[in-house]
Amino acid sequence: MRLDQIARLQELSVGLADVVINEADPSTWPGAGKPAAELTQEERGNRYWSKKNAAASMTLLVKVMNITSTLSKDKDPSLHDQEKELDEEVAQAERQAMALLERASKGANVH
Repeated sequence: MRLDQIARLQELSVGLADVVINEADPSTWPGAGKPAAELTQEERGNRYWSKKNAAASMTLLVKVMNITSTLSKDKDPSLHDQEKELDEEVAQAERQAMALLERASKGANVH
């Protein structure tokens, strides 16, 4: 892959991160603030779709980040040492985001 393509993918990941942040916000999902028992059938279906869409966007973001990280390190091995700490922070943030999505999903189904 060319360096300009890697740079474009890195820019894309910034935009995808904004999308993930917006889509993963439970306050924007249909029926936000309502107990699950009070959701209409349409709200439940739309809410489920919103959660699935947020998870798919998160997966896409993680894959783009993994690709660009791997390609960047292949082009310049010194980047591995310089970015190791950042990669660990990103991985931790990804795990936390997935845990939040899972808790939000379970919490929505509890009520």
